[in-house]
Amino acid sequence: MPEPVSVTEPAAPYVQRGPVNLRVLGTSVTLLESIRQRAREDLGIRLTFEVLDGVAAQRAGVLAPGSFDIYDQWFHNVDLVWPANAIQPIDIARITHWDQINNLPKTGRLTAHAPLGAGSNPVDRLYVQPDGSLGARPSERITMLPVSHNADSFGYRLDMLPEGLSPDRESWGWLLDPRWRGMVSLQNDSAIGAIDAAMAAKAMGLVDFEDLGNLSVAEIDRLIDCLIELKRQQHFRAFWSNQDQASSDMVRGRVGIESLWSPAMTDLKQRQIKVRMASPREGYRAWYGGISISRHVEGRTLDAAYDYLNWWLSGWPGAVMARQGYYISTPELTRPHLSAAEWDYWYAGKPASEDLAGPSGYSGMIHRGEIRDGGDYQTRMSRIAVWNTVMDEHNYLVRRWNDFMSA
Repeated sequence: MPEPVSVTEPAAPYVQRGPVNLRVLGTSVTLLESIRQRAREDLGIRLTFEVLDGVAAQRAGVLAPGSFDIYDQWFHNVDLVWPANAIQPIDIARITHWDQINNLPKTGRLTAHAPLGAGSNPVDRLYVQPDGSLGARPSERITMLPVSHNADSFGYRLDMLPEGLSPDRESWGWLLDPRWRGMVSLQNDSAIGAIDAAMAAKAMGLVDFEDLGNLSVAEIDRLIDCLIELKRQQHFRAFWSNQDQASSDMVRGRVGIESLWSPAMTDLKQRQIKVRMASPREGYRAWYGGISISRHVEGRTLDAAYDYLNWWLSGWPGAVMARQGYYISTPELTRPHLSAAEWDYWYAGKPASEDLAGPSGYSGMIHRGEIRDGGDYQTRMSRIAVWNTVMDEHNYLVRRWNDFMSA
C-alpha cells in the first residue's frame, strides 16, 4: 500500500497591514496641525490634510471625490456634493456619541422657541431619506456628521470707529454705512460674502429681500448693482479670501471693519489690536461644519474614517475649537477638556476669571474680566438670522458676484 502523500496548502499571498492613510480635504477652519498630530497618535493612522480655501475645497469635493477620503466642510456644501454623488451616507449606528450631539443640528434650533433662521439650516440636509432625498425627518443615515459651528458677524477696530456709531447699537448696516467708506472689507466667497452684503443692504434700507437665504434673480441684480455703485465710490478697501489676509489688513490699518471669522479675531487679539466682534441687532449669520465620507471609501479605510469621525466628537478636539472661538456639537464631552475659566468664557458667557490662552498657547489673548461678545452659547446660537446657504439661483449669484469683484 503506497504511503499517503502529504500535501501542503500554498501560503496565502502576503498582504500589507500597515497603518491606513486617511486623506482629509477641507479648510483651515478645522484642519489644524495640532488636530492632525493628535488624531494620528490617538488613532494609529496616517493622516494627510489638504487645506484649501472654501471655494477650492468645494470644487474639489464635487469634481474629484477620488482625491480624498474625508470631506471636512460646511453643511450648505451638502447641496452640491450630495447631488454629485461625491459622498456616501453615514451609518448613525457607527457614531459612538450620536446621542450626545445636541439639538441644534438635529432639530434646526438649540431651544424650542429660537428662530430657525433663513438659508441652509443643517437639519434640512442632515438625514438621508429612504428614496435618497434629504430632509429633516430622522432616519438611520446622515449626509454629514455635525461637528463645529458658530454665529458669525463682522469685526471692527475700536480705535477707528467713526463718530456717531456706538458698540451698543451694532448693525449689519455698518458694512455699507458711508462713515466707514474706504475702510471696509468683505469675504470674497459669493456664498458667504453676498449674504453679509445682503444683510447690510437690508439693514441700511438700500435693498429689500423676501427671503435672505434664497434671493431671486431680480433681488440678486438689485444687490449687485448697489454694491458695484458703492465700489465705484471707493467704499470697499479689500476683499479677503483667507483669514490671514483678513487679520493682516486690519493689523496694518488698511481696513477698519470687515466680515470676520473667529480665528482671525483671536489672531488680532494676540497682536493686541483693539477689535470687537459685533453682535448685530438683526441677528447672526450662522454656519455649521461637518465631516462626510467620500463615495469610494470602503474596507479598512472606511473603518478608519468612522474612527476619525468618532474621535472628533470625543472631547479634546472640541477644546481646540473652543480656543478658536468655535462651538462643538458635543459640548458636554468637551467640557472636561477645558479649564473652568475657559468653559465659563467660551460657553457660559461669563467674565474670564483669569487670562486665557488662544489656540497657539499664548496666554493673555483673553484678558481677565473680558466677556465674549454676544454672550453665552445658547444666546448666541439662538439669534440666527440666516445660515450660510446655497441658493436656488446659486450659479447666477456667482456670475453676478464675479461682476462685482471685477468692477
